Amino acid sequence: MGKTYTIIEGGITTPKGFKAGGLHCGLKKTDRNDLGVIVCEVPASAAAVYTTNLFQAAPLQVTRESLAEEGKLRAMLVNSGNANACTGKQGEDDARTMRSEMAEALGIPKHQVAVASTGVIGELLKMDRVSSGIAKLPAKLLTDEQGSDDFCQAILTTDLVKKTSCVRLTVDGQEVTIAGAAKGSGMIHPNMATMLGFVTTDAAISASLLQELLRESTNVTFNMITVDGDTSTNDMLVAMASGLAGNKELTREHPDFAAFAAGLRYVCEVLAKAIARDGEGATKLIETTVTGAQSDDDAQAIAKTIIGSSLVKSAAFGADANWGRIIAAVGRAGRPVDVNTVDIRLGDISVLEQSRPVPFDEDAALAYLKGDTVAIRVDLNHGSGKAVAWGCDLTYDYVRINAAYRT
Repeated sequence: MGKTYTIIEGGITTPKGFKAGGLHCGLKKTDRNDLGVIVCEVPASAAAVYTTNLFQAAPLQVTRESLAEEGKLRAMLVNSGNANACTGKQGEDDARTMRSEMAEALGIPKHQVAVASTGVIGELLKMDRVSSGIAKLPAKLLTDEQGSDDFCQAILTTDLVKKTSCVRLTVDGQEVTIAGAAKGSGMIHPNMATMLGFVTTDAAISASLLQELLRESTNVTFNMITVDGDTSTNDMLVAMASGLAGNKELTREHPDFAAFAAGLRYVCEVLAKAIARDGEGATKLIETTVTGAQSDDDAQAIAKTIIGSSLVKSAAFGADANWGRIIAAVGRAGRPVDVNTVDIRLGDISVLEQSRPVPFDEDAALAYLKGDTVAIRVDLNHGSGKAVAWGCDLTYDYVRINAAYRT
């Protein structure tokens, strides 16, 4: 099936029914926005996936409680500069206060508000500043690109760029839009979603089916990226569907279901790759494709082992065509591999065939590896399983950034 969606310029306010905004309330030392909200004019079908880290931040619990009520959201409130994680009962109370105050400011039930936080772990929120900011947020809400941009700035921490994606497709003859925004640069090795991610759409779809689709898309996009092997305490991906496009409610039997699922997956993939490319200190995106595994699950595990290898990442930074580091990662992934049949290519340059080195042009390999995108292709020739994973190189700047994260 060909591409069933069109990539468009847009953001989280592009789907019908959504507006967003952001402002600086004083959680960050700079004057960059640190408090933002997405608001839907109607109760939106909602779904979420969360970090598997056992130390889950207070906002995740509050968001779970909100979604458990009826699977609907009107507002997604987010702060940066403070993770509100490992902050005990006070942190839980603060997250619930954020929810209640946002609900009151918008005149909606508190269970229709979700909360997310990102930043330094173990410090209590400066709630006087947060509360003051929440009171001002409704006046900052916009339906245009500026609203989306203001929100996107409000969710950034060490990110260097805002991360957005938007597509449009036809469902029942109606124009449907799917958009997304995300933040993430370090502490990236999700086992569920992205660091913080938000998807909006105007499609009519139930909360339960949206939940299934979100998990399916996450498994092959956000779950296939890594920057440093660390899973955050605050990872969360939330999707909201306003239903205002005018289509009949999507089901798996709907003739346009596959098109919608493909569009959602594309939006998630763009955001996931943007996070990998913007890894702390990174100079290049690394894409690893594994084929010929016994199963897709095996291919996923092997691809993520390669992309997560500090040695592979360092070799990419140094433009060193050291395929030995790649095959070593394949061998320690803990999945079935025929050690006599592995082929490896760097871009289009073959460096290993049937597990044996082949002569290649070192200068051509050096030139290729100096580019801003490196494709590692591994064919195990052992089955039909395949997967793609994304990561980045490991640089001196990664250590510098994380050595001084709190200061």
